[in-house]
Amino acid sequence: MVIGIDVGGSTTKIAGIENGIVKAPQLITAADPVTSLFGAFGKYIYDNRIDLGSVEKVMLTGVGSAYVEGDLYGLPTGRVEEFVANALGARAGSGLSRMIVVSIGTGTSFVMVDGDSIEHIGGMAIGGGTLQGLSRLLFHTHDIRHVIEMASEGDPSRVDLQIKDISRAEIPGLPGNVTASNFGKADIGAAPADIAAGIVNMVLQAIGSASNLVSCSTSVKDFVLIGNLSMLPQSRTVFDRIEALYGIRMHIPEYPEYRTAIGAALSCTGRSI
Repeated sequence: MVIGIDVGGSTTKIAGIENGIVKAPQLITAADPVTSLFGAFGKYIYDNRIDLGSVEKVMLTGVGSAYVEGDLYGLPTGRVEEFVANALGARAGSGLSRMIVVSIGTGTSFVMVDGDSIEHIGGMAIGGGTLQGLSRLLFHTHDIRHVIEMASEGDPSRVDLQIKDISRAEIPGLPGNVTASNFGKADIGAAPADIAAGIVNMVLQAIGSASNLVSCSTSVKDFVLIGNLSMLPQSRTVFDRIEALYGIRMHIPEYPEYRTAIGAALSCTGRSI
């Protein structure tokens, strides 16, 4: 078995690959990256009854991996650049050889994959951190799950200005329900659920629109979404609309939130899954 670990600032994601099969990915949150890493590794080994002697290697990636020196529990331990891990994990999950990997974490990064060529081509400072920060400001809560539940009950069209709100005539290529301005018609009496829906919609639409601009500059039509935000209940609906509007394809593979950890493991095995 090879174990891949994606170490964030406070959240660690871990996945093992054994005989070409992803084994029971897990996520652990703690106060700091070192606590999170060791907690995740210990729990993963215990829950899956893994004999340390069966672990060929541990591969670390993510911003928090810089806090860890040497080998983990005496096991051979390597490190892989996060963008490479993103690419390998997304490529394995999608089965595509040419694509843009859209990694939606605190912010969002874009990685071009063309066969064995991997290149980080840019990013944007909008992502999960944006959603969390606005939720704290507007709803005074750190419970992002509560905000997502609120958003599921809201309607973003009650706060977003749409094309049909400002144009009586049909505009070629722009259906009436396309957003003209996020929060463009919000007022002080807006319902919290609609505000939450508007925040989620704004973040996902910004990522989708940026993907279209990347497509225009690279001619790539396939985008593979990884990271926690790709798991939001609103994601598939928003990205389906992005696909229809721009003619690009937005793929969400199995285990999207663990794809970086999976890619870290794959960087060692040299095999696809």
